[in-house]
Amino acid sequence: MKKIMERLGRFFAPAPGSSRWAYVLPYLALIVIFLVLLAGGTYGWEYTNSPGFCGTACHTMPPQNVAYLNSPHAKVTCEECHIGRASFTNQLMRKTQGLKETYYEIFKLYEYPIRAEALRPALETCEKCHRPETFSDDSLRSIKHFANDELNTASNTYLILKTGGGDKREGLGFGIHWHITNKVQYYAADDLNQEIPYVRVYNDDASYTEYTDVESGFDPASLDEGQLRQMDCTTCHNRVTHDFMYPSESVDNSMARGLIDPSIPSIHQMAVGVLSITYGTRDEAVKAIAALDGVYQQTYPDYYSQNSETIQKALTEIQAIYDRTVFKEQKIDWTTHPNNLGHINSPGCFRCHDGKHLNADNEAVRLECNLCHSIPVVTGPKDLVTKIEINSGGVEPDSHLNANWISLHNQSINETCSQCHTTADMGGTSNTSFCSNSACHGNAFTFAGFDAPALHEILKDQLPTPAPQSTGGASGALTYEATIGPLLSTKCGACHGKAASGGLNLITFADLMKGGKDGVVIIPNDSANSLLVKIQSAKHYLNLTAEELDLIKQWIDAGAPER
Repeated sequence: MKKIMERLGRFFAPAPGSSRWAYVLPYLALIVIFLVLLAGGTYGWEYTNSPGFCGTACHTMPPQNVAYLNSPHAKVTCEECHIGRASFTNQLMRKTQGLKETYYEIFKLYEYPIRAEALRPALETCEKCHRPETFSDDSLRSIKHFANDELNTASNTYLILKTGGGDKREGLGFGIHWHITNKVQYYAADDLNQEIPYVRVYNDDASYTEYTDVESGFDPASLDEGQLRQMDCTTCHNRVTHDFMYPSESVDNSMARGLIDPSIPSIHQMAVGVLSITYGTRDEAVKAIAALDGVYQQTYPDYYSQNSETIQKALTEIQAIYDRTVFKEQKIDWTTHPNNLGHINSPGCFRCHDGKHLNADNEAVRLECNLCHSIPVVTGPKDLVTKIEINSGGVEPDSHLNANWISLHNQSINETCSQCHTTADMGGTSNTSFCSNSACHGNAFTFAGFDAPALHEILKDQLPTPAPQSTGGASGALTYEATIGPLLSTKCGACHGKAASGGLNLITFADLMKGGKDGVVIIPNDSANSLLVKIQSAKHYLNLTAEELDLIKQWIDAGAPER
């Protein structure tokens, strides 16, 4: 060692009178060493940021890596989300968190299942590529399902997602992404942000409205302001890259893509059933799935004899689904990491929009099916055309404008519903009308507050007054009080009552004769030129029957008497 140090000393500090190269070579050597270290350091830095390193170097990462490789972000490097795009200095400081992770990795100190912590704000990650202010268009979604019957009966659920967003200054400021471009804060009572008893929505003047879950017992006065979190992309898109789907979703997706042949009898029910069981080891799961081969040999011998390869391919895919969603060593499956998109398998949107979060005026964070998407439409294999109803911006009855309308609507059904909606099999699942929607009434919305006892007591006083019964024709003198008033109140009052659509209120004689923003609608003794008759003679939101319109004409031509 001593000789080596002496030689290095002579190399980097040549004796006086040495050749020119003796002086130049040490500097060249230093430059080469610097370049090698720079290149090696750069490569090492980039490698430690790569999915290959992040996903395979650590024994805790197989679940997240498998999900990542099947996600929309499979070509986005890990550090772009977990460190964020920033200067090298900032990234280096943020990456010091890895020292703790390395320590836990070496000594196997992790507690499973692992939860991500210290994530960067969405403003520094997601919004580097996705700008919420520009999400102003709606989009069509088609969700394919297969039934648990022998034929695996297929159905499609169609809906328009009102992704919306944008700022008011841009003429937007509505839809799902409204939550991101406007300031909304919340308090979560658990580490997974699944229980949110308190929401704060800020107004343009920096004031705010508080909403509290009336079933939670939470007291806003006890709130620690430091525990409030602001809504951002990951509040809802929390599993966009590392999603462990439920068995029914996984099987539906594989069948829709043909990886599991839908023609195999009862394959959906059998696949979901075998995947939903908790097994002690992966080998047990693989054997249980493989055992379905014997089930098909015994149950469907004729089909099996001609389609054994098709069944084997399906079983291989079912085993692959298991390997994508269950990781015994890391104690991860589809239940350990809730996905906040939607509201079926986990609370998701219903963490706040459950109808139970009320403000000081007992108005809810709206639980509206068509607030974020159109009313879903379910179609079967025999349906040639799918018709999706989208509100064109027309008027809504006073009752529908109540922030608690969805929690009240099943107690407010009367004959006036049929003035705007088809109502066959009301409350059923036959899909024969607007009010028999299987996507609505055929699902158990476990996380909504429909059955909340405290909410029921609060909303008793908000139930709308029963609508008057239709006269169906003249039932007395041809006056406003005796005949025309009750008719207009029954048929038109939902829109032209307190809401006074177009400035026109028809439920009092004085308001009717005053007219609306388009002028007077009744010209006594002249039904032909009365605007009410002209409008009702053309297509309108709701048209009176020919008999009812004739009654209106007679009344006007008789001078439109009040009494």
